[in-house]
Amino acid sequence: MNTRSATPADARSFADLIKSFQSTFTLDPSGVGAEQYVASVSEEAERQYLKSPRYTYFVTEHDGEVVGFVAMRDRTHLFHLFVRAEYQRQGISNSLWRRAREHSVRAGEPNVFTVNSSLNAVVVYERFGFLPSGAEVQAHGIAFLPMRLELKNDA
Repeated sequence: MNTRSATPADARSFADLIKSFQSTFTLDPSGVGAEQYVASVSEEAERQYLKSPRYTYFVTEHDGEVVGFVAMRDRTHLFHLFVRAEYQRQGISNSLWRRAREHSVRAGEPNVFTVNSSLNAVVVYERFGFLPSGAEVQAHGIAFLPMRLELKNDA
């Protein structure tokens, strides 16, 4: 497995990977009611995020194929973390999160991170040390739990 910085050329792979999980985090598995969210993770939207200096992406590949990626917004908000289903439980999400977190810390940003976790991923973020920071939110056809992580000096 190889992890590298992502480029706008990765946008289609990222949008396809997110779409593969759509039925697990939209309130209606068909995506009805989540059109605004779906548009925000389309190939074109991902390409624009990848071009923006506000976002930092890392991607993990196996035999040249994307198996997971992470995106940070403004170095403090964990914007995306997706790993293909068949590659889950192999430490990839943990590795991607560590890489993104360390990149943010080295950049001198505050040691407080946030994420809007899909409800089925809360346990993953809890393993990373995130704690709920508010009530479950339902908006734009999806449900999520806001979470927060404050790193100690030994990040």
